[in-house]
Amino acid sequence: MVASKIVHALARGLGIDVNAHERSVPDNLAQRGAELISPFEPYIEESPTIKGWILNQTSNHRGIISYFNGLFPVVKWIGRYNPRWLLADVAAGCTLSLVVIPQGLSYALLANLGPEYGLYTTFTGASLYWIFGTSKEVSVGATAVVSLLVGKTTTDVLDRHPSFTHEEVAATHAFLAGCIFLVLGLLKLGWAVEFIPHVATSAFVTAAAITIALGQVPALLGINGVSTRGPSYEVFIDTCRNLGQAKMDAAIGLTALALLTSIKWFCEHITTKQPFLVQEEGQEASQAGSPIDSTSFWRKNRDKVLATINSLRFLLIVSLSTLISFLVNRGVPFNEAKFRILGPIPAGFGHARPPTLHLDLITALLPELPAAAIIIIIEHIAIAKSFGRKHGYSIVTSQELIAIAATNIAGPFIGAYASTASFSGSAVLSRASARTPLAGVFNGLILLLTLYVLQSVLHWIPTASLAALIIHAVTHLIEPPAHVFRMWLISPLDVIIYFVGVLTSIFSSLENGIYATIALSASVLLIRLARSQGRFLGRVRIQHYPEPHNHAHVARSSSSMFDSIPRKKKADSTARDVFFPLDRNDASNPSIKVEAPRPGVFIYRFPDGFNYINQVQHMDLLLAHIKRETRPTENVHYEKPSDRPWNEPAATHSSGTLDSSDQEATKPTMRALILDFSTVNGIDTGAIEGLVELREQLQRWAKPNPVQWHFANVEDRWIRRALTVAGFGYPNKEEMKETKNWNPMFTLAEREGSQRAGRPLRMESFTLPAGATASIEDAETGNAGAEGTLRGTARLAATHGINYPNFHADLVAAVEAVAALTTTREDM
Repeated sequence: MVASKIVHALARGLGIDVNAHERSVPDNLAQRGAELISPFEPYIEESPTIKGWILNQTSNHRGIISYFNGLFPVVKWIGRYNPRWLLADVAAGCTLSLVVIPQGLSYALLANLGPEYGLYTTFTGASLYWIFGTSKEVSVGATAVVSLLVGKTTTDVLDRHPSFTHEEVAATHAFLAGCIFLVLGLLKLGWAVEFIPHVATSAFVTAAAITIALGQVPALLGINGVSTRGPSYEVFIDTCRNLGQAKMDAAIGLTALALLTSIKWFCEHITTKQPFLVQEEGQEASQAGSPIDSTSFWRKNRDKVLATINSLRFLLIVSLSTLISFLVNRGVPFNEAKFRILGPIPAGFGHARPPTLHLDLITALLPELPAAAIIIIIEHIAIAKSFGRKHGYSIVTSQELIAIAATNIAGPFIGAYASTASFSGSAVLSRASARTPLAGVFNGLILLLTLYVLQSVLHWIPTASLAALIIHAVTHLIEPPAHVFRMWLISPLDVIIYFVGVLTSIFSSLENGIYATIALSASVLLIRLARSQGRFLGRVRIQHYPEPHNHAHVARSSSSMFDSIPRKKKADSTARDVFFPLDRNDASNPSIKVEAPRPGVFIYRFPDGFNYINQVQHMDLLLAHIKRETRPTENVHYEKPSDRPWNEPAATHSSGTLDSSDQEATKPTMRALILDFSTVNGIDTGAIEGLVELREQLQRWAKPNPVQWHFANVEDRWIRRALTVAGFGYPNKEEMKETKNWNPMFTLAEREGSQRAGRPLRMESFTLPAGATASIEDAETGNAGAEGTLRGTARLAATHGINYPNFHADLVAAVEAVAALTTTREDM
């Protein structure tokens, strides 16, 4: 109470009248509404307050506890872990390691780092994601696209700051990106990912795949002297100029690429082009009474076997090329090898150290972080959502941000660079039927074993085979023409943005490409929001065909409210009113008759929200249309032509036709405006000011008669509060002067429990009756009797506040209310 007095005193001192908007409300509005809605229960709507909102947000102690528990999803599922799942998780984790080991070695080369850094990165993801992640299929580690970004970032930074090393730049880059993800995750801003358009992601991934593939061709062919730091088109031209310098590496690389492609094609071709019916074979075997032989067993498990071979093709080809390299280069010095090989790899975590948080390095990395953060987030969330939908569960986007924050913050301490979800690794876990995220732990154990025991084997891996693996892995990332064509059918403008992004990335840089696509998509969105055209509506009476034949079933499936409607209204229950645009520029049948509202009444629907961006266009359109279709209520005559305002057209006369004054006389006067807020989910001061200015202009046009303002489908309480503060939602005092001038219509519905946001009206002159049921028609005609009236008032109540009678549940209610009010005025 004391605080309220202090606030009011301070407001008076600043010249603020906190109750100014309440003085425009008629004093007896609630009383009059209660009398008109009698004998049914009224409802008084209370506006929301900032204090109530804050208390609602801070008083939920369970929500706070749930927030901290949600940071560690492992706590929820580890307690109900079934030991029978362990074998499946072990198998899935071990299978995954056979795929990510060769990928990690090859992707690290894209980042301009030693191959062991790819293993560090993948190990970090395997060790931490299962604690913080919400997907059991996601595999976090080194990926081709992110590795390419890291490589370009380290090169650009070292050009300006040569005192640092590649490893320092990559580690600090990952650490800073992880801090960004941590902030976004802790603030539950995962929904912000949706601001990044899908077309920008598609364009970037396609361009990145092309860039990666072109950049790996020199390594595939053993060509030296080709710079892969420039735009993709320059890399392609330089590679073509130096094709004559290809070495023995080309034999290893092209063979590996051909084998990888052949295995993939064979497995997919057999699986998709030659299906068989397992059920029929099983039936034949059971009918024969003999056990299923080895051939039948192979056919039943063929798809799984082929999928496993397809997943392990990277390991098979790398193992084969490593064996050949060992046989050819054994006993030969490293510098004299027949083709380039990885060479010595340190055992364990020999590069473990904290990230370099030098101010110059941080400053140099800041411009590079937005593109990297966007790509890491998009790639991770897209993969996690995809496998979640496939296996019937939902991920928590904000928690996934915390998961990749953990891997990118902790990883640099053991030598890892930026990581995100790997599609190929996640696909392996999906096909291997991983039961829980614990499968990642066993993947990490195999990686740990590789780092400490198998580094001598990794020494012999040919660089050309890793280049073939990279090229083969990224080719499926390129958007197929069929998908681009489908995109064209859905949204041609998106295809244009897509190609702009791809070409910008190829001829400039990947960062510029993603910035260009995001900027273009945002511009298109803003233009659509700002320039979308509203529609003036008319009424159409529709019926459903065929009509329900089992009326008893329909009655049983309907709500009990339907039973309270009089029987004579049930006869026309299949017909209802809908509203179509009057200009017929929509998908409806143009031959359907659309009934325009009564003269002087207009129904307007906002297409894509209503805010400060588009309010000028909507207000100008409304004012121009209303002035074109109506005439001023008072005819203004000028004694001299010079008295006419400059912005008012002069009257013209044409022989044989009605002059302009006669044409104006045939037009109706302005009576009412109905605004459909069904697409409006928020409003600002700019939009409210636009409505207030339009109200003033229309009132001058229609004076001395008042213009009625009605709103349909305004469900958000804060929007209703904003409108009522501006004087909308209720009649003005002039309309309330005489009882017969104001005859509103309310909507009723069956009561159920107590009201959530409001309070029943309590006034001495109006006592709420109690009882059980009566029909609306009986209450209106007075035929219900005392007992029926008591029952009816107990069952039905106003759906919305009677203190805001110009807010209606839908367009039908708004049109009926305007019709009743305008009819009353005409009768007077």
